[in-house]
Parts: sequence; C-alpha cells; structure tokens
Amino acid sequence: MLISAGITAYFLRTEIISFFRPVYFEFNLPFLHYFYLVFFVSLLFIGTYALSGLYSLKNRMGKAEEFLKIIVASSAGIMIIIVYIFLRAELFNSRFLVLGSWFFAIFFVFIARMLIRNLQNHLVRKYDFGVHKTMLIGSDSLATKILNRMKSDPSSGYRIVKHLNNPEIEEVRSAVGNPGIDEVMLADPNYPAHKITQLIDFCHENHVIFKFVPNIYNTLTANFDIDNIDGVPLIELKRTTLDGWGRVIKRFIDTLVSVFALLILSPIFLIVAFAIKWETEGPVFVRLKRVSRSKEFDMLKFRSMINNAHDLNLYLRSLANDRPDAGPLWKMKNDPRVTRVGKFIRRTRVDELPQFWNILRGNISLIGPRPHQPDEIARYQKHHKKLLAIKAGATGLAQISGSSDISFEEEVTLDSYYIDNWSLWLDSKIFLKTIFKIFNDRSAV
Repeated sequence: MLISAGITAYFLRTEIISFFRPVYFEFNLPFLHYFYLVFFVSLLFIGTYALSGLYSLKNRMGKAEEFLKIIVASSAGIMIIIVYIFLRAELFNSRFLVLGSWFFAIFFVFIARMLIRNLQNHLVRKYDFGVHKTMLIGSDSLATKILNRMKSDPSSGYRIVKHLNNPEIEEVRSAVGNPGIDEVMLADPNYPAHKITQLIDFCHENHVIFKFVPNIYNTLTANFDIDNIDGVPLIELKRTTLDGWGRVIKRFIDTLVSVFALLILSPIFLIVAFAIKWETEGPVFVRLKRVSRSKEFDMLKFRSMINNAHDLNLYLRSLANDRPDAGPLWKMKNDPRVTRVGKFIRRTRVDELPQFWNILRGNISLIGPRPHQPDEIARYQKHHKKLLAIKAGATGLAQISGSSDISFEEEVTLDSYYIDNWSLWLDSKIFLKTIFKIFNDRSAV
C-alpha cells in the first residue's frame, strides 16, 4: 500500500497535474530512481507504524483510534524525510510528491486495514479461522461477563469450548486434550494459589496460552502482556520475552542466515563428505533424534563416529548409573567411537554445519537451548521442562560456556536465563562469542 501511494502521487504529478498546471522548471526524476526511493521510504514508514503499535499482535483498536495512529505514524515518517531534504540543502523536484505520498499513504493503508479487518471478522464468524479455543475457569460475575461478551461477539477471536468452575488439574488436563483447547483463561482473582501454580506449569509444559484476571501482587511479579474483554483486564503470563514479534523477527533472521550459510559453505560440505567416505564406510550424515519445543525431529550432523556407534551406546550409557552428578544428560569426554576425521570436524565444529538445514526448516533456531534426546527429555524433572518453551538452538549460552565442562543443572540455569531475558542484543553477543570460541577455544562450544 505504501509503494502504491508513492506511485499514485508520481502518476498524478507527471500525468495529471502537469497537464493542467505546467511547471516552470524541468521535472527530471526518472520513475525507476523514484521507485527505489519509494521502496526505502516505505521501510521507514513501516518502522514508524511498528513503533506506533499498528502491528501489535493483540490489536483491538477501534477504527477512529487506528485512523489517528496511521495519521500520526505517517506524519512522523514524512517529517523525517522533510528534515533529511532540508539538511542536505537540496531542491527537491516536487513538493506535491512529498505531500501527495503522505496523503495517499494514510488513505490507502487505512482502507487496506479496514478491508483486512472485515475479511478477518468474516472468516472468524463463518469458518472459525484463527479462533482461540478457550477454556474459561471461574464462577463469579467476572467469568459470567467474559462468557457473555464472547458469545455476543464472535469476531472477538475467542470461542469458549469449556467452562469449569473450580477444577482440579486432572479435570483441566482431560478437558484440554478432548475438545482441543489452546488457551486457558482464569477469571477468578481469588482462585487458590497452589492451583494457579499447577495451572501455569501445565499450560507451559503443553504450550497452552495462560491468561488470568489479576490481583495487585500478580501484576507486580509477572512477565506479562495486557489484554481486555469488555473492560475486564486480562493478563497473559508470558513464558518468555521472545513471544510475539520477537519470535517473528528471530525466525526471519534464522532463515536469512541459514540460506546464506548453506550457499557459502557448500564447498566445505563437499570436502568433508569426501573425507568421511574415504576414512570409513557408512553415510556422510547422521540423523539424530532430538526434541525442540516439545517436538521430535531429526537433527543433521556430519558423521564423526564409526558406523556401528549406536551398538556401543547402551553400554556407555550404563556407565552413567554410577555418576550421581549426571542428571538426565551425561556428557562423556574422549568417546572411543569417534574417528580421526570425526575428531577434527568436532574440534573445529564443522560436524555441526548441516544444522543450518534444520534451522532453515524451522526445526531449531540459530540460538537457543541445547537440543536433547527424547529419552533425556523423558527423565526431565519439573523445572527442566522450561527448556521446551522455545526452539532449541545450534548454539546458545550453554554451548559457549563449555560443552563438556558444565553439569546438566548448570546448563539448565544458563538456558533458563536465556529464555527469561531474550533480546536481539543477547542473541548478537552469543553469536559473536560463538565465532570467537570456535577459533580460540575448541572445547568451549
């Protein structure tokens, strides 16, 4: 819409206005050059729209509020352009292009958003498209108010598929699995604290959104996002700061980096494949069962062990029974199954390069908690399951802190910190430190 606004202003300036009101100086801005300018200006406008909250995933603005935000964000964008032109002390070819693009941006964006909103409401009402299947817990007036509101307004995006008054956790577990619920909404501020803890743990372990009507203590102590239904405030207890647009941005970066890496590193893939086949028989790649965000997948690595390595695995794992500090995951140094080529590609981390394919497919992220095996996940204690809240990563805080030199509990502590404190800046630091460790400390990743 933003590019269309710029093109419309250009067409009016060059084809319509010039015909009725000829200018007294030459208009010498070629369309292709202008199109490039419009493209970059559109990115600027998208930034101002994002800062204004127009791309919020929980957007419940009225039409008037949305229109006002579009005007303010568009005006901020155009003011940046005007200041830029002024500071460069250049004579711009046409003031109409600037003001016309501003006007048409507001008009086109608002109309497009209204059309999308109407289409979304139609899909929700007619086909339940994008609807949150919700379990409502509570029996007081607040629960009744929320229930009535959702029933009277199907376009709200919620469907109450189960309403329980004061359930035990087993009732919730049974109900979530039966009708297929993806959100639990607690509408009782006086719900017993021990049951709330059980609800939160259950929702986090099963990737179910948890929202609740807050009391003062809740709002002061939780990492939360605020929503409301008919004036009733609802708090969504977020598992991580990564929820929302952070997840979208992280996925975009993962895709960009993985495509670039696979193209650039393809010659290394060929050399390593030849070396592996030259030393031992067997496949070039191994597919290792791992778990990321509670989903099992095949993680790719260059084969660094002998071909029958799995046959020795049970024996080596039996040694972990004599290790009280092992936890669910026992990390062994000097594994006798590793080949000569395997030792080199492990030491240089080349064996992990095929994981860029897993990143591209969305199995894992570039940065995140270490992916573990299904049988290790089965031995997780309650506090370990927090690691399943986000995608596992090819590298992360635990990986750069020494792969075989830290205990499992220390690894959980590091990965839990990452989940609670995620930011693009933290990801950048981990990525740069990973590169540094690869070239300076072979055992650290």
